[in-house]
Amino acid sequence: MSSALKKDFLRIATVNVNGIRAAFKKGMAEWLEPRDVDILCLQEVRAPDEVVQQLIGEGWYILHAEAEAKGRAGVAIASRQEPGATRVGIGDDYFATTGRWVEADYVVRDGAGKDTTLTVVSAYVHSGEADTPKQVDKYRFLDVMTTRLPELAKHSEHALVVGDLNVGHTELDIKNWKGNTKRAGFLPEERAYFDRFFGDEIGWRDVHRGLAGNVDGPYTWWSQRGKAFDTDTGWRIDYHLATPGLAAAALSAVVDRAPSWDTRFSDHAPLVVDYQL
Repeated sequence: MSSALKKDFLRIATVNVNGIRAAFKKGMAEWLEPRDVDILCLQEVRAPDEVVQQLIGEGWYILHAEAEAKGRAGVAIASRQEPGATRVGIGDDYFATTGRWVEADYVVRDGAGKDTTLTVVSAYVHSGEADTPKQVDKYRFLDVMTTRLPELAKHSEHALVVGDLNVGHTELDIKNWKGNTKRAGFLPEERAYFDRFFGDEIGWRDVHRGLAGNVDGPYTWWSQRGKAFDTDTGWRIDYHLATPGLAAAALSAVVDRAPSWDTRFSDHAPLVVDYQL
C-alpha cells in the first residue's frame, strides 16, 4: 500500500505558539482538535521533546528541533503521516543548535495518481534588532535561506517553507508601516530578501498574499501591548512560501484570529492553507 496521504487535499497550518506549554494552558488544544490539520508547523516551541510529545498527543509523527539555549526558539513539524525523511538545520553550522529550521519529506499523490514528494519546512527567522549583533545573525540566516530555497526546489517537485519569518514584505503587511521603516521587521534591507524570494531569481510564491490579493494584512501577529489586537494593528509576518506548482494548488488561506484578546493562545494567530494536489 502506498504511504501517500489519503485525503484529496492537504491542510497545512503554521503558528508561532510563544511557548507550547503556555499555549496549551490557554486553549491551543481546543483550536487544534476540530481543525482537521494534516501537517502542523510550530515555532517558538520552547520546551523539551517529552513535553512536546505529551501536549500534542497521540496520532502524530513529531519532528522537533529544540534550541540549545533553554527557553528560546525551537521549531517542530507534527504530521498525521510519517515522513519519509527528515533533516534538522538550514545548512550552516552557525545555526545548528538554535532550533530554527526543520525539514520533512512526505509522499503525496498528484492529480494524475502518481506519487510525488512534498517537502515541508518549519522555520523561525530571528526577530533581530537594528544595528545590533542580533540583526547580523538575522541577515546571515536570510542569506542562507537564499541558498536553501533553490536547493529545496531541486530536491522536491513541491516544496513549502512556513513559519514566523519576522519580516513584513510590503506596506500591506504592517498596519502602521510608516512608523516602522527603521525597525527590525520592516527594514528595507530585510524586505529586499523577500523581493528575491518572490522575484525571478528564486521564483517562490507568497501563498497567503496570492490568495488574499492586494488588501491590508490579513495580519498574523499583534503586540501584547496596548489595544493592538482590538484595533487590528498587526503585522503579517507568518508565511507559506511555496514553489510555483504547489502555490498554484492552494485552495484557501485562513488566519484563525481569536474572537477576542483574552481568548488567544499566542500573540500569533495560526495561518491555515489547504492544498489540492
